[in-house]
Amino acid sequence: MSSSPSTTVFSLSGQSLKLSTASDVSPHLEPLRSNPHITEIHLSGNTLGVGACEEIASILSTKKSLQIANLADIFTARLLSEIPPALSALLTSLLQLPNLHTVNLSDNAFGLKTVAPLVAFLKDHVPLRHLILNNNGLGPNAGALIADALSELADKKEAARKDGTKEVPSLETIVCGRNRLESGSMKAWAKAFGNHTGVKEVRMVQNGIRQDGIVTLLREGLRACEGLEVLDLEDNTFTVTGARALVDVMGGWKRLTELGIGDCYVGARGGVLVAEALGKGKNQGLRVLKAQFNNLDGKGVKALYEAARKDGGLVGLRRVELNGNKFSEESEGVDGLKELLAERREDAGKEGGEEGEWGLDELDELESEDEDEEEDEDEETREEEEEREVKADALLKGADEEENAIVSQKKDKDVDALAEQLDKTGL
Repeated sequence: MSSSPSTTVFSLSGQSLKLSTASDVSPHLEPLRSNPHITEIHLSGNTLGVGACEEIASILSTKKSLQIANLADIFTARLLSEIPPALSALLTSLLQLPNLHTVNLSDNAFGLKTVAPLVAFLKDHVPLRHLILNNNGLGPNAGALIADALSELADKKEAARKDGTKEVPSLETIVCGRNRLESGSMKAWAKAFGNHTGVKEVRMVQNGIRQDGIVTLLREGLRACEGLEVLDLEDNTFTVTGARALVDVMGGWKRLTELGIGDCYVGARGGVLVAEALGKGKNQGLRVLKAQFNNLDGKGVKALYEAARKDGGLVGLRRVELNGNKFSEESEGVDGLKELLAERREDAGKEGGEEGEWGLDELDELESEDEDEEEDEDEETREEEEEREVKADALLKGADEEENAIVSQKKDKDVDALAEQLDKTGL
């Protein structure tokens, strides 16, 4: 059973149904079809074919009260050729719903060959507030197309606001993790964030973004999002270069409550820089800091403790995750940090939330702090070499573009012709 007349939620979630045709899915849709008050639909954990999606779409287009659409993991074991028409049917119907603000399309394969319907939806759905795209296998090229579509959406939101006929929400949440976005798509994403300055939550974990891409994302994009509350960039690569960029911009995020930079190779020097910046009083609302597996040393822990305890520093800090770094539990600042967070938990009382939301995480995977300064010097040398390589690559790329300008004109014509052919096929 999926819903009743008294509920506003329709769900087939997690039933592992294989529904290929309209006749396959139709028996499951009567509760959706007969209830005009549906505000949420959850289809995740099933596999839907083109016919089934078209049947669902024909009903969804009439549900003007729908606010949340969970379409995660709905194409498992489907042929690559099935996904674009199936996805297009669903998303085209959602474009007709003026109250739909949250869309979750995680765990579906959207590479270059299947991303077109999603791009078309994202650039046109003005009511969108929360977008969740996790583990979609986008890659940098399809990722850039998604970002470009969001930039177009920003323009259409602004045009709708000027029209003044209805209230237009800001895009508040972007979750795009485990998608191999890499540094190559960060220019497009920086532009998207620069256009959507009302964003409050950004989660882009495990995307293979190197320090040059992190710098672009932070300095050219997220810097503009002054109302940012949650930023999670865990499992990308910062180095001290990315840490400096973070230090440059995070003072503008006065409402930041959660910062995730775990497993980002921030390094010992980068850790100290970030901790000292957090102690300057510009991020007093920060509650959660995730910085595990970053090669932070005892100096970084001490700097963080000083930032947390000082008046006007991290006065709201309640949860710190530092496991997997290079210090010992006897390092200066560790006990102080534990005691400080415990005191704050006690002061908060019953209204402070769950125990797991407080304190220092378990430090059971710490690395030795016995290494001498040669490691820091090696780290600095590696980073300088990487920065030189990035600059050299940029120069070579510019030279190649200039040399191939004439060839590119022909390639552009060939691409246009191919695009026309794809349009005729409906892809």
